[in-house]
Amino acid sequence: MPFFKFIDYLTFEKNYSDHTVKSYRSDLSSFADFCKEEYRVIEIDRVNYSQIRSWIVMLSESGISNRSINRKISSLNTYFKFLIKIKEIQVNPLAKHKALKVAKKIQVPFSDKEMEQVINLISEDDSFSGIRNRAIVELFYATGIRRSELIALKHKDIDYSKKTIKVLGKRNKERILPLINSVLETLQKYEREKREMGAKEKEYFFITNKGLKIYETFVYRVINSYFGMVSTKVKKSPHMIRHSFATHLLNQGADLNALKELLGHSSLAATEVYTHNDIQQLKNVYTNSHPRNKN
Repeated sequence: MPFFKFIDYLTFEKNYSDHTVKSYRSDLSSFADFCKEEYRVIEIDRVNYSQIRSWIVMLSESGISNRSINRKISSLNTYFKFLIKIKEIQVNPLAKHKALKVAKKIQVPFSDKEMEQVINLISEDDSFSGIRNRAIVELFYATGIRRSELIALKHKDIDYSKKTIKVLGKRNKERILPLINSVLETLQKYEREKREMGAKEKEYFFITNKGLKIYETFVYRVINSYFGMVSTKVKKSPHMIRHSFATHLLNQGADLNALKELLGHSSLAATEVYTHNDIQQLKNVYTNSHPRNKN
């Protein structure tokens, strides 16, 4: 069936992560259930745009945001493009579809002070978990790596002599990132603690208190708990530290192309999202300094 061929295509040819493939599968299954219940259509490769539009209306009326609906439609569109590629269909029913309008979300990064407060807070805890959590926060803030990249980090990926780490990013693209001395010291301290506790996990760098490889919700809870003590911002996640890393570098005059390489973005457009706060800072300086505005 085309559906299973599509999942294999995403997994083995596109090298998408398990999480991404799971999202595609969920979106397509949701649409398939809708077609079966509303139109008695079994194969979604036989639908028309009118039926897809009905699904969009149903999703909207159920309270799902336009952003989420667009993501689901994007999954469906990718599937139809795959069907054309393997010659199962000749026309993409979504060819002329226009995405729903989405209000731009401005993500406010953690301030320098908030980052410093969290690091100081964790530094007070000399237990294994405290040292590990400090290593996680410092590594996030020093490199801007993604949560999945941190989880996948292995001992062999850290080169203390060259002061670098090797990161496996999206589409299995590797990049080498520099490490500052303070972070190297924290990582080394964590490694010593890990050896002393006799952890069974020898390959992956970060482990839980039980000696197992860390996982997504574990990392989220670590970040959310510490930043919840110092910040009133609604979103307190690993991605917000990545956002803070990028924004703070730009505010200090970092080159956008260099930042693109550090973040592992495939295009400069993805990196430009982080320029908002830099522009806002310039606006504030201008507003507070211009003679005409003072009058």
